[in-house]
Amino acid sequence: MQFLLRQPDPRAQHRLEQAGTHPLLAQLFAARGVKDAAELEQGLEHLLPPALLKGAEQAAQALADAIARGERLLIVADYDCDGATACAVGLRGLRAMGAKVSYLVPNRFTTGYGLSPAVVELALQLEGGKPDWIVTVDNGIASVEGVAHAHAHGMRVLVTDHHLPGDALPEAEVIVNPNQPGCGFPSKSIAGVGVMFYVLLALRAELRRRGVFDAANQPRLDALLDLVALGTVADVVRLDANNRLLVAQGLKRIREGRLQPGIAALLQVAGREAARINSADLGFALGPRINAAGRLADMTVGIECLTTDDPARALELAQMLDSFNRERRGIEDGIKAEALAMLEDLDHGAGQEAGGNVAAISLFAPHWHEGVIGIVAGRIKDREHRPTFVFAPAEDGTLRGSGRSIAGFHLRDALDLVAKREPGLLLRFGGHAMAAGCSLVPDGFERFRAAFAQVAGEWLEPSQLQRRVEVDGPLPAQWLLPEIATLLSAQVWGQGFAAPLFSARVQVKQQRLIGERHLKAKVRLVDAEGVPGNALFDLLAWGRTDFLPDEARIAYRLESNTWQGLTSVQLVLEAVEG
Repeated sequence: MQFLLRQPDPRAQHRLEQAGTHPLLAQLFAARGVKDAAELEQGLEHLLPPALLKGAEQAAQALADAIARGERLLIVADYDCDGATACAVGLRGLRAMGAKVSYLVPNRFTTGYGLSPAVVELALQLEGGKPDWIVTVDNGIASVEGVAHAHAHGMRVLVTDHHLPGDALPEAEVIVNPNQPGCGFPSKSIAGVGVMFYVLLALRAELRRRGVFDAANQPRLDALLDLVALGTVADVVRLDANNRLLVAQGLKRIREGRLQPGIAALLQVAGREAARINSADLGFALGPRINAAGRLADMTVGIECLTTDDPARALELAQMLDSFNRERRGIEDGIKAEALAMLEDLDHGAGQEAGGNVAAISLFAPHWHEGVIGIVAGRIKDREHRPTFVFAPAEDGTLRGSGRSIAGFHLRDALDLVAKREPGLLLRFGGHAMAAGCSLVPDGFERFRAAFAQVAGEWLEPSQLQRRVEVDGPLPAQWLLPEIATLLSAQVWGQGFAAPLFSARVQVKQQRLIGERHLKAKVRLVDAEGVPGNALFDLLAWGRTDFLPDEARIAYRLESNTWQGLTSVQLVLEAVEG
């Protein structure tokens, strides 16, 4: 493990301080590429305008016409948290503007991802007959066959998505996707829920132009921003300035008690207080509970939780989601243990040709659960610092794989190259730079493992495979305060805008295991001259059972902790150098 020091631009740091930003935040923001205070603006008036998003105004016109004609809309969602929140935003927003709209969410295990012909067939069988329009959220950009099948049955299609397109675009009536050719929208990393929110903004503006609404009676779309924030953080998209604004606005509303009943219920079952929620809570407490429905059961439960206005019903559904999540964790722990045992065997036995000590990892077992392979891939990637794919059998006999990547290795591009080199191996694939999925022919795992490892070996330098952690340097003693921990927690951190990690050399004075799975220690900070301070700080290491050496250089997060009415700071261990 090697620590890399983030280097703030001193001129940007100075500009931020001059604009009134706290000196510590100025350093942290400048080290993350913020150039001036304008990038930190969190008012909705600073949101990128919908007119910049290709297809948004065309979508607004089509939807306004459909509403005026009383046509029926069907949202086809994805089965993850981004898809669920995008569906909830679409349902709430479209209904507020007078639309007749329902939804359908594909099943991970039967119909697969996106608007497939099988999903179109389900739409044809809905009570009341086929819809006039299918509106995809968080999917559709790769649904060439599904859109054609919808057209063959007299349905029109509006695609809203954010994933990277393939070689051919679907022939939908309208496509809204910042990553489609010819779109100049600056926030290419906006989540699927963000794209749907922008379509609603454009639709509301179109309905104002038509005289349906005015500024006084138009629907309040900002009421949906708690959902937008949740989906954005949970999908681990890069938090550029526009995404940070969306998340900040959503968090602000949650903290003020202006939140959907489903969000309130999820906070309750997760043991979080709305007034103190931060972006990490969205990603690690709420997001996994929504995702668990799509992983183990039916995302309908998650969508219903986010769309009901009945607090009692919301709590009942949130408790179901919490139960799914506990079950998911148990399955995940079992698969992760088996995967790690496989890696040990590969490293010590089979050698490089079979997957040991290579630049990429691919793992498969015939009894693994398709719903949790993405999480396991992420865990293995974090531990081994290698691009990782984990596969499980699908109900149709194919192999479904989910991958996670490291910096400098574009996962979807790698799959594209594997597909070209191994014709007929990949039945379908898609995703992003850091996360992607694919389906293989039933006997294709060994071919995939070899081809994927070869691409990684060609693209990655040995230095990129060394585990590194970016740190923000030592935290001055005057800022080791609960107030600073609270200040840091209130900011929007996440993918591409990492939460602060401070480095320190510490003397370990006491340490013990708590709950047999976590380490707690008392430490003194050692200054640059090697002199330990007088103060003792609590150090917590979640999920670590190995004791620390008497002296170590650590990377930690600063948190506040209240116990018996007293609030103090504690250090949360993230890594040990060496």
